[in-house]
Amino acid sequence: MLHIKSLEEGLDIFKALGSEVRIEIIKILLESRGMNMNELAARVNITNGALTGHIKKLEDSGLVQVSNESTGHGNQKKCSVCLDKILIELSSLEEIKNVYRTDLKVGHFSDYEVYPTCGLASGRAMIGQVDDNRYFSHPDRYDADILWFTRGYVEYTIPNFIPSAQKIDQITISLEIGSEAPGVNNIWPSDISFILNDKKIATWTSPGDFGDVRGIFTPEWWYPNWNQYGLLKNLVINEKGTFIDGLQVSEASVKEFHLDYKSTIKLKLAVEDDAEHIGGLTIFGRNFGNYNQDIAVHINYSPMEE
Repeated sequence: MLHIKSLEEGLDIFKALGSEVRIEIIKILLESRGMNMNELAARVNITNGALTGHIKKLEDSGLVQVSNESTGHGNQKKCSVCLDKILIELSSLEEIKNVYRTDLKVGHFSDYEVYPTCGLASGRAMIGQVDDNRYFSHPDRYDADILWFTRGYVEYTIPNFIPSAQKIDQITISLEIGSEAPGVNNIWPSDISFILNDKKIATWTSPGDFGDVRGIFTPEWWYPNWNQYGLLKNLVINEKGTFIDGLQVSEASVKEFHLDYKSTIKLKLAVEDDAEHIGGLTIFGRNFGNYNQDIAVHINYSPMEE
């Protein structure tokens, strides 16, 4: 999912979608789960040169990715859609002003309990040995841009530096995640729980551990038969409840936590032992996956009542 936080930020996307031909290209790629350039040009009934221009606009906007595909006739370029959803946030100026923003690196968890298969890596190299959970306490874990495990949890302490005498009205968390299968498997469901200050507020079922194409930002040294990218999920908890990608998933409200400028905020991401689908968890940070971001947190606040 792509989270557009302002109309100006989404300008390239809007321009790319402002063409019936490019809309048709996206529809065909979604139906076919990817197609090489020659087949796509014939399907849309345009020349290869014209198609190249349209694909360039879609690629620059982040809607489509192009990869090299080996065939019996040499290498061909394969096109595929790399977004599942686009969320456009239309907030008032007042809401935008009273927001504290911070990012958490994937390796900056404060507590963990994980079970193999598991591991961590930075954008440059592996951290320790694969499937040895002792390395989740290694000092180099702070450099991690990706981590994965089959079951268990990692817990992050969210920095809370909102101004004094303010209460927290909403917390928004954006991160790229997926399942963790042996190797990769695009159909590998996993129930991932979001737990705030020891209270479960939401569960989302990841559909798979994606490895069909290399992630846009996944480094070249990364192994081709390992996790390549995830899905961008947007978790919001406010006074109305808890939402994932704009859909309410639970009644858990920010009011229940009585959070203010002095509060400790802990977020646990877990695959629990009693989950229906124990399919693991992979968290993608900057330098991995399709979104080149860490765990992004926005905290909306307002003055405390007398």
